[in-house]
Amino acid sequence: MTRVVTAHDLVVSRDDKVVIAPSSFEVQKGTIVAIIGPNGSGKSTLLDAITGLLPATSGEITVLDTSPEKAREKIAYVLQHISVTPGVPLTVKEVVTMGRYATTGLFGALRDHDRKQVAWAMGQLKLDDLATRHVDKLSGGQRQRVFVAQALAQDHDILLLDEPLTGLDIPSAKVIDDVIHHEPEVGCTVVFTTHDLEEARAADQVILVSGRVVASGSPEDVLTPANLADAYGLGVLHPEHVSHDPLLDPGHDVTEPDTTQGRVS
Repeated sequence: MTRVVTAHDLVVSRDDKVVIAPSSFEVQKGTIVAIIGPNGSGKSTLLDAITGLLPATSGEITVLDTSPEKAREKIAYVLQHISVTPGVPLTVKEVVTMGRYATTGLFGALRDHDRKQVAWAMGQLKLDDLATRHVDKLSGGQRQRVFVAQALAQDHDILLLDEPLTGLDIPSAKVIDDVIHHEPEVGCTVVFTTHDLEEARAADQVILVSGRVVASGSPEDVLTPANLADAYGLGVLHPEHVSHDPLLDPGHDVTEPDTTQGRVS
């Protein structure tokens, strides 16, 4: 398979503090990759490194056979929290159309292809009935669908999503989950962060982080009792569970819900 992301001894810092210690991993084209780990473990930082928003402190990372900065125009990135200023009269269709600005420019005229791409993205996220609604009047789940549609409207080979399903209503979560699993069918690679073990198990690849990449590979190889104990500190807190980790029980909640404001890592 073709590699779209390759990291070797990657170190990433934020505000002069090392968030990701030396780590190596690969991401293959047309796959779904879940990045999972505790709060503050470096999940969002890893996404920022893939986009080049945070440069490597040391080590190497290549994206689409070039630097993250040069590959950025082919990366669609949906942040964990996107604020919407109350009273700004932007409609759903206008916000989704912004996904074409990387191609047309801020003041460029839309071509037929651009309009078709916007219409397709809105259809994928089931937003047609909301096209003329102001975004600041939408529910949280509806807004998340709008920003995922904006990303789909962009020409992209990689789709990055920072906790796309956290806190969403079930219908919105299902729509976005369907998009995640459809994108590889058209050759796109999807990388998303999550706190949910079941979401991670449904991915093709899992990257387990805790200040570094603890393990990377198939869900079966990564989500083992030993790796989870390492990432979540259970070997220290609950050594009796290392051989039979409760995190591997589908009925067990891996972490407390993320109630922090803004991005956590």
